[in-house]
Order: sequence, then C-alpha cells, then structure tokens
Amino acid sequence: MLKSTVDPACTGLFSPLFLDYIQDKKSLRKFYQEFPNLKHFEKVVSEKTFSTEKRETLVQVLTAQYSGFETSEVSRNIEKLRKENTFTVTTGHQLNLMTGPAYFIYKIVSTILLARKLKENFPSFHFVPIYWMASEDHDFEEINHFHFDGTEYRWESDQRGPVGEFTLDDGLRELIQQWDFLPDFFREAYVGSKSLKEAVRKYVHHLFAEQGLVILDANDRLLKSSFLSVIQDDLFSQKANELINQRNAALEAEGYKTQVYPREINFFYMEPGRRERLINHQGIFRTHDGENQWTAEEMSQLLQDSPEKFSPNVVMRPIYQELILPNLAYLGGPAEVAYWFQLKGVFDHYQVDFPFLLPRNFALVVPVEVQRKIDKLNLQHPDLFLPMDRLRIDYVYRHAKSDIQLMQEKEKLEKLFFSVEEKASDLDSTLVYAVNAALKRTEKILEQVEVKFRKAAERKQGDAIRQIAAVKEALFPQGTLQERKVNFLEFYLKDKNFIDHLYKTFDPLDFNFIILQEDGREGETKKDLQV
Repeated sequence: MLKSTVDPACTGLFSPLFLDYIQDKKSLRKFYQEFPNLKHFEKVVSEKTFSTEKRETLVQVLTAQYSGFETSEVSRNIEKLRKENTFTVTTGHQLNLMTGPAYFIYKIVSTILLARKLKENFPSFHFVPIYWMASEDHDFEEINHFHFDGTEYRWESDQRGPVGEFTLDDGLRELIQQWDFLPDFFREAYVGSKSLKEAVRKYVHHLFAEQGLVILDANDRLLKSSFLSVIQDDLFSQKANELINQRNAALEAEGYKTQVYPREINFFYMEPGRRERLINHQGIFRTHDGENQWTAEEMSQLLQDSPEKFSPNVVMRPIYQELILPNLAYLGGPAEVAYWFQLKGVFDHYQVDFPFLLPRNFALVVPVEVQRKIDKLNLQHPDLFLPMDRLRIDYVYRHAKSDIQLMQEKEKLEKLFFSVEEKASDLDSTLVYAVNAALKRTEKILEQVEVKFRKAAERKQGDAIRQIAAVKEALFPQGTLQERKVNFLEFYLKDKNFIDHLYKTFDPLDFNFIILQEDGREGETKKDLQV
C-alpha cells in the first residue's frame, strides 16, 4: 500500500481538546502524567513497579481463560507477566459483531506496534500488548451489527445484561450460515462457541495470536477481589464524583467540553441477565430498577462475598484496568483519550499510576478505482476531508472557463461606489449612508448573478461533480468516516495481507492521519509518500 499522511487538524474530525493534546499544549499537562514520547517512556519504565502478588493473580486468570487454546506466542507473553521487568500496553473495545467498524482492527495493530517499538528501544524490558474485552457492557444495540459492502447485517436478540455472557442462539447461527462471504475463522468462532465473549476471543486470537496479543476478560472474581477497596470507597465515600466534577470545571475553564459525567456511585450491580446501576437513597442501597435493595451492612457483606457482582462504569473502568495490570499505556480513539483527562484526580486519590495516553492510528483506505477518480479530478488527499458542498463549489470555480465569481466586476463596482461616496461626502455627509446602502443592494444582486453563473457551470461540469460525490460516498459512506462505518472484511477479502500492510505503515507515536492507497500492481514496491 502507498502511504501518505494528513495533519489531523486539517481533517475537521477532531475536537480542540484532542488536537491540543497531540500537539502537547502546555495548559493541558496538568490533566495527565506524561506526554507519550520515547524519552518519557524511558523514565517511566525505569521507575514503574507492580507487585508480585498482582502479577501472579493476573497470570492465573489469563492461563485459565486460555485453556484449550494453541498459544505459543501468547503463552510466552503470559508467562513473561510474572517478571518484574514486564509491562503491558493496552487497548479496549466492545464485543462488536464480526469486529464491527474497521477501527477495532486499527486499535489492536497500534497497540501491538507500540509494544514492538518499546521493546526495540528498551531491550532489557518486555512489553505485552493487551486487548481488554468490554464483556460487561450491556448496550447490545451498539454491538449487534456490522456494515459490509454497503449493507448492514444485524443480530436481533431479547437477551439482556452483560453482552459477554450472551448465548449464541440458533438465530445467530442461522444468520452466519446465510452470510456466505464470512471467512471460515469467523464462522467457526461463532458456531463453535457458547457465549459472545468466547467467540470474540477466538476470532481475535486467530487474527493476532502470532503477534502475542493477550486477550483479557476482566469480568473475573479473582481480579475484582483485588479491586475491593476501590469499590467500597466509591460505594460509601463517593469521592470520585466530587473529584471528576472538579476536573470537569477545570477543563471547561480552559475552554474545553467534557464528555463523562460521574454519578454518586460509579458501579453497576451485575448478575446473569442484568446489569443495573447502583444508587444510595437515604442510606439504603438499591438498584436503579428497584428490584434489589441493601442496608449498608448488607452491602458491605455482599461486596466481600461476591465482588464479581460489581461492575465498573466508564469512570471506574480505567482505574480497575490500571490497578490489575502492570500497564504503561492506553491506546484509544479521540473521545476515549480525551475523557481520561477528567480522571486524573481519581487516579491520584486511589494512588494508581496514570498511564500514557495515545491515540490509536487513524486510517482511510483508498481503493484503486477510487484513487483513479481522485487523480482524474486532480484532488489532493487533504481535499477528501472537505464537505461535499465545499469540494463541489471549489471544483467549479477552479475549472470554469471564465471568471464566474465576477471578481473584476466586483472590483469595478467597489471603485465606482467609492467615487460616488466621495462626491456624496462633498455634497452632504448624510448621503454617504444612502450610497453605502445602494452598494450593499447592488452587491447582493451581483452575488445572486454569481450563484446563477456557478450553477450553470455546475451543469456543464455535471460528470465531474458526480465523480466527486462518488468519491466522497466511497470514503465517507453515509457521511461517516470509513473506519467508523465499514467492516475490515471489505479490505481483508480483497487482500489477505491487509493487516500485514497495517503493521508496515502504522506508527503508534505518529499522530497524523494515515491515507492508505491500495496498490493496483501486485509485486511492485512502493515508496512511502508524505503529504
């Protein structure tokens, strides 16, 4: 694939908070620990510690979760986690059907490459890439579909509760048999699994096991037992709510919008088929649906007896992650990275190390046939991110045979009225207002004529305008960025080496937006381009 890059600020896709962060703006530094560059990694790696007891618990859990898997590289990485010179780099994502949007793959590739880069630069340490499965999430509507070749494929189910525990019913298996485009590894993962989290582990393992990716399901009693003190503190002191609201106010004072708003209690009560928010009403704990309630003493006992029934929300999940992993970095999308800035006070309160925050690599794959249209239209890759109306109008102006913007006429008009204004001023200064009003009326008339000229030129350039629209729809289907809409199978089924191309072109410490142009000539070596 031919690679070029675009400055994220030129895409119009990212928030000011995210853009300021990747540019290392000084005013943001108080909201995180260290900016992600190799110099700072060196300092943190040399100083970070993680207890032997937590390492042993983690290895025990992972070993059990991988029972029955062929895991040479993965097994070696799990075993390395026992060593005090081994650290993790992590990404997390929901259990989307067939991986969901392509950026799921980009997240994992970026994480694997960060582990590689750190190993190259700090060879006396080991770095294990982790995929954290969001198995406790209960928003089924967000994950029960995927888009392939312009069609949405959906799994309907009336199951409720944490999606990782969803049973793979006959309805899904029938759909999978109908979807004849699916590779065998997807088909086998779903047909041969009892639960959604089991299927996801199998297909992610198939795609990334050779790279040593370790898949963690943190919905585990042993792991949550090590999280007891934090759960108890949040239930009874509700400190996180106060601390995050303070950070939110500080971010807003800097002119940024915040994304996450805490609750007094940031945990759900979870059991088979249910995940309900916990609230405290006049000293009595209860679930939001009202089906359960506990006194303070009963809640303390429940926590000791069944820590697995407590599920962290978006505020507490990062704390949980960093407490149970010897983690150095978290890689996520722009919204994920940004909301961590709201959590620094909570990390400090619980004396948990705050990780490096890295945006996963962003990519736009340009098929050969689309690139041909781009070349014919003489568009540059940064142009692709412009709104369709802007692209259309700019193209018409650039290719019009005459000055349809009427620039000369506007200049002559301005000179004419300036001359009239001087004469009016000499006669009676109040006439100047009448002259200016007449100028504005005339300018509006000229603008209306310009619009008619432009529309006439558009009709003459109709084929080119339709080609621009086709390019935009191919790369931004239904107005959404490709990586957030289409499934990676659109590229993988054309080229089984697609993920290998990502390993060669992605760089986790380069925060530019990547354009990957498909190579229409097999076997030729392409030299990378930089835009």
